[in-house]
Amino acid sequence: MRTTLWWIRRDLRLADNQALASALRGADQVIPVFVLDPVLLASPYVGEKRLAFLFEGLRILDADLRVHGSYLVVRRGDPVTMLEELVEETGAAMVYAERDVSPYATRRDAAVGRRVPLRLSHGLTVHPPEAVCKADGDPYVVYTPYSRTWKTLPLPSRGELLPAPDAIPTPRHLASERIPESPRLELPFAPGESAAQRRLMAFAEAQMHAYDRLRDCVDLDATSGLSPYLRFGMISARRVAVTALDAMEEAVGAARQGAVTWLNELIWREFYISILMHFPEVRRRSFREVYRHLLWDNDREAFLAWQEGRTGYPIVDAAMRQLLATGWMHNRARMIVASFLTKDLLVDWRWGERHFMQHLIDGDPAANNGGWQWTAGTGTDAAPYFRVFNPVLQSNRYDPEGAYIRRWVPELADVPDEVIHHPWTMSRAQQERSGCIVGLDYPAPIVEHKVARERAIAAYDRARAQPSTPIGGVDDGGGYENKGS
Repeated sequence: MRTTLWWIRRDLRLADNQALASALRGADQVIPVFVLDPVLLASPYVGEKRLAFLFEGLRILDADLRVHGSYLVVRRGDPVTMLEELVEETGAAMVYAERDVSPYATRRDAAVGRRVPLRLSHGLTVHPPEAVCKADGDPYVVYTPYSRTWKTLPLPSRGELLPAPDAIPTPRHLASERIPESPRLELPFAPGESAAQRRLMAFAEAQMHAYDRLRDCVDLDATSGLSPYLRFGMISARRVAVTALDAMEEAVGAARQGAVTWLNELIWREFYISILMHFPEVRRRSFREVYRHLLWDNDREAFLAWQEGRTGYPIVDAAMRQLLATGWMHNRARMIVASFLTKDLLVDWRWGERHFMQHLIDGDPAANNGGWQWTAGTGTDAAPYFRVFNPVLQSNRYDPEGAYIRRWVPELADVPDEVIHHPWTMSRAQQERSGCIVGLDYPAPIVEHKVARERAIAAYDRARAQPSTPIGGVDDGGGYENKGS
């Protein structure tokens, strides 16, 4: 009997799973295994809601496996030790897993591969990161040429998607840990592969055609909401891309542009994964060397006000409260609050990056880091350093009637439309009529945007004037030390 292990990490699905297909090929028995890694569970970047989504996803995967004659084997401990013990226990000839490219995953998989036979399959992205490179083999560090090359490579078709296997024969005697119980949390996404597929189909049928026009509206449910499922591989990147490509083929006129724009967002995900693989140092410092000199203000009280949604800027506070309550935030809102933290408050982008990872259900090391560095102006293909989002203008544009603000900042529920984006401009009589006294019921702005913008640009200009520093020569403050107030 030839036995193999399917080591599940970020691929909680049965359909279009290349690692599972490889494990089944020529095997008499396949053992699906998930290792509860203490390093990841105790990470300062771990998120309670993300763990709850993962654990519920594992329970659903176990139920799906049982329909196919299998079950999930859960072990707790160092992955090297756990897999080595399981290989010895079962006589498994090979361990199959979907490749991951984060710095920790790369080190972990190398350590596992030195102790047990390990074969990694593609599947995290549509194209492997090393396949989308310049002619000389160097990685792209600008999105547009990356996306052009990405689109020239062979694109998947629906016929290439792997169906879920009919059966997964698994020996019945293996000991397994219980999947940890999740806190009773209200999650905005139903976990599991079936839920992911339903969400994808619903988006493709009803919303994708208008995606390019409505995707930035924070008051609307106009995005796919698939990022949590892609984060844990409850749906494959190939299936999502095929859906976009099919829509591009079938749609005409303006409707086609929605699918084109959505596909470009999927390519952004793969671009950031490529950046993380080729430049793992971005997890701890700015990609752009010049900004490793930037002197952040790092005011802890201001940071706490931002975390708790008490900045006095309604769009910022609404987004931060939504994050705390649900583990989710609209992408446009993510850019607004990231700009406010790094530019208006001049707080190190890594403080915000960590806070997001501690709360986001879809918190992904590559996308989260890429998004934060883009907004801060410190990353690859980043927004220019002098681009500072005006929170009032952003709010007016993307939440014009204040519906998003009123939902998450109930103190402002009765504030008139014309001042909902800047309530500090209300007269005393208006404040009394709306039941919201600024400075009492709702905070006054903690900074004046125009002054804060000038301060930020000056700080960036000073950093740009500094002499260059060799790579590895400076640690630009990834911790929580205060460099000034």
